[in-house]
Amino acid sequence: MSRLPTRTIEPGAGARRRAARAGRSAALVAAGIMCSRLAGLVRQRTFAHYFGLQSDAADAFSASFRIPNLLQNLFGEGALSASFIPVYASLLARGERDLADRVAAAVAGLLALAVSAIVFAGVAATPLLISLIAPGFAGDKRTLTIHLVRILFPGAGLLVMSAWCLGVLNSHRRFLLSYMAPVVWNAAMIATLLWFGASTALPRLAVLLAWGSVAGSALQFGVQVPFVLRTAPGLVRGAHGEAAVHVRSVARNFVPVFVSRGVVQISAYVDTVLASLLPTGAVTGLTNAQLLYTLPVSLFGMSVSAAELPAMSGEIGLGASGAEAVRGRLNAGLRRIAFFVVPSAMAFLALGDVIAGAVLQTGRFTSADAAYVWGILAGSSIGLLASTLGRLYASTWYALRDTRTPLNFAIVRVVLTTGLGYLFAVPVPRWLGVAPAWGAAGLTASAGLAGWVEMLLLRASLNARIGATGLPRALVAKLWGAATAGAAAAWAVKLLVPARGPMAEALFTLPAYGAVFGAAALAMRIPEASDLLGRVLRGGASPPPDAAG
Repeated sequence: MSRLPTRTIEPGAGARRRAARAGRSAALVAAGIMCSRLAGLVRQRTFAHYFGLQSDAADAFSASFRIPNLLQNLFGEGALSASFIPVYASLLARGERDLADRVAAAVAGLLALAVSAIVFAGVAATPLLISLIAPGFAGDKRTLTIHLVRILFPGAGLLVMSAWCLGVLNSHRRFLLSYMAPVVWNAAMIATLLWFGASTALPRLAVLLAWGSVAGSALQFGVQVPFVLRTAPGLVRGAHGEAAVHVRSVARNFVPVFVSRGVVQISAYVDTVLASLLPTGAVTGLTNAQLLYTLPVSLFGMSVSAAELPAMSGEIGLGASGAEAVRGRLNAGLRRIAFFVVPSAMAFLALGDVIAGAVLQTGRFTSADAAYVWGILAGSSIGLLASTLGRLYASTWYALRDTRTPLNFAIVRVVLTTGLGYLFAVPVPRWLGVAPAWGAAGLTASAGLAGWVEMLLLRASLNARIGATGLPRALVAKLWGAATAGAAAAWAVKLLVPARGPMAEALFTLPAYGAVFGAAALAMRIPEASDLLGRVLRGGASPPPDAAG
């Protein structure tokens, strides 16, 4: 009787397979986020075309957009994902799928009830909220903002429920749809602008755009529901007593993570408050810049963190081997994030005018407006790396079922962001002897400094628990060196090639920047550069499991 050929498993093959799966999961998240962010850039470019920068209607819509978005990001994608996914994914990892689905059903019911109450209270309390988020608005500008917020609040409730769908799908490792769903929301707003923009005055156009956003929110939720029910059929059977224990665990973790995971949104809220005290255009300029500088945070920080959270949650219960696996995942994720975020930060610092001009300069949005946004982007480059690394460190704490530690450090960040933001951005009496204010650029710079403090605190406390983590100094130095070389090459192209409009300038300078950065990274033998080149040459195909590194 002949023996079947056996397969020898090399030591470390399991770790390599996990790394390959993590890379594929992060790639799916990044692909979905890329599509939705590109749709967001098209939406913001269309908005800039019809609204410009220096208009009360633009400021009113930008400020009103923040309040419901704060609800969505804090209550939905932030707190819900970080408190719900670890519990749900852990049950799935133990093979208790029916119980997991019943827990998800119970969470959905509680979430729908809570969101309905918050939306109703938010609509009633809108004038008070406007006084908190935009104290500098007055007259018709304030009235329009109140009207817009009342329209947008129900849409925000639908987006929170969409975040529940994301949690279910991500726990089943179905990443692409949940992160692509915002494309339909952006498409609804783009369609509204294109249909009404040319024939409608600005205040009325802002109202119609708000209704378009609500319609898009319903579409974003609606496209996910059939896939959620197909993926988790046990949801329709509802919850029972055994599920209550796990639901209480989700609820117990929800409140602290509400603040800690949503610190970026809280900081953005503080920025809007301070920007409303600055001249017209500051709120819209800040919104435009945030759309650009949060792109790498979402593409690289969120994609890695979203892919790793359910995986880490499933491995935590494995004792010492689980802690070792979590540490390995974290360090690999930090390297992947840094490889993409360091050149992004350098691009915002050195080429922010080119980027802002290419994306936003059209219609009422001028080259002077692009230069204004560049200043804000330059300020954001200070803390871009810290924000993305901190997101992964926080996700690791959530996988460990510890939401208190990130909360404590999030509070530190919010306090620093508020104090430094007021000091750097808002003009103060000369007799205080404070340096001149930097305007909206001071807001992003102060948030960046606070982000570094938070990230370093998260890293130090986590290292004390699971062992040494972090980026090698040599890698960081090489990445900044390669990015500097790319920026120098891009500036040379910018000075030598005559400008023929913002889009043409970007088509010459940005590829030069990317090519020189990539060549320098390969010359310095940065592993992530050679891995990326290998995937490109293979046409994006993943390596075999035992060969994935």
